[in-house]
Amino acid sequence: MGRQIYDAVIVGAGAAGMFAAVTAAGAGAVTAVIERNEKAGRKLAITGKGRCNVTNDCNAETVMKNLPKNPKFMYSALSELPPSAVMEFFENEGVPLKTERGNRVFPVSDKAYDIVDALYNKMKKLGVKLINARAEEVCAVNGAVSGVMTERGLIPARSVIIATGGLSYPGTGSTGDGYEFARNLGHTVTPLKPSLVPLETRGGCADMAGLSLKNVTFTVLEAGKKKPVFREMGEMLFTHTGVSGPLVLSASSVMGEITEGRYSAYIDLKPALDTETLNARVMRDFGERKNVQLANALRGLLPGAVIPAVLEAAGIGGSKQCNAVTREERAALVSVLKGLPLEITGYRPIAEAIITDGGISVKEIDPRTMESKLISGLYFAGEIIDVTGFTGGFNLQTAWATGFAAGRAAAAGL
Repeated sequence: MGRQIYDAVIVGAGAAGMFAAVTAAGAGAVTAVIERNEKAGRKLAITGKGRCNVTNDCNAETVMKNLPKNPKFMYSALSELPPSAVMEFFENEGVPLKTERGNRVFPVSDKAYDIVDALYNKMKKLGVKLINARAEEVCAVNGAVSGVMTERGLIPARSVIIATGGLSYPGTGSTGDGYEFARNLGHTVTPLKPSLVPLETRGGCADMAGLSLKNVTFTVLEAGKKKPVFREMGEMLFTHTGVSGPLVLSASSVMGEITEGRYSAYIDLKPALDTETLNARVMRDFGERKNVQLANALRGLLPGAVIPAVLEAAGIGGSKQCNAVTREERAALVSVLKGLPLEITGYRPIAEAIITDGGISVKEIDPRTMESKLISGLYFAGEIIDVTGFTGGFNLQTAWATGFAAGRAAAAGL
């Protein structure tokens, strides 16, 4: 491998790592990226269901409002590289972008690989060396980094950027190595848990698995507290083990440890109608279908797959005819339509999470440069830092911004 001393060595060729490499090399640093996978950007290639939600077309302040964990830490990095700068970068690299609902930004091609290729080609153009090896340790001497030990030997470096990702999607190479590298150098790793992950419910939702609901309100309540932990309108879906989809993933990122009876969730199936209006609608429907069984009569109001769960929660038999439904039963039905209850029993495994909640403590990182406050020349970028965002392009935006800050600072520190 030789004894080339690199100005900047980045561990991990994901979104943050590649952006850091492009930034450092663009600023004149002799740069290398160590990646254990044969191809760079494996996780990036599957984001947004293979479409890659590159960023969110909003300002830095709005990004911070969508970071439930340590938003203030990101102020400087987002000011230096806001979403508009990210969009400009990829457009300049030949990837036309489009903005969809919720200001989500995607490649016009709907292909995540166009984003991966743009970064990979830019790295090649700037002379970044891609080293296919497994990093085993980040080395430091007298409080300053000296290089990275790999399975193929030591790679000497004047600065090292750890951008190894979290614990989610381990098949793409995110196996938590970076946390260990940081711990060995004295850094604190805050507790790790899945974020943006499906939720499991009591009894599962197997009968409704695959059913997608649009324009519903999902509310999560914590036992003993009046203010909801989460309440938003949007889309969600049922799975064999519980619930998933954008609303559920976002809710998971603001929930703590799930213990018996701690969290309950409610789905308002008709958020556009208040209770009185909904009751009048149900009365009208029942009046028009007097001799029709309840389970069939509700098909004009609800998707068929959710009707049995609604009737069970309301305590009414589906074979009952509409003209036999009592006022109390109708009130119970309307109540459930405005809040179908779910008992949350746990998160799905971290391997199924989009991101990892937790990471290197932001107290030990300079927010302007992403440099370690403990080890000179050591930087962090991306998901390994204890910052999390909601769905909508906000997590990738923090990856680009921290990668940019780390790459620029590593080059400037030469």
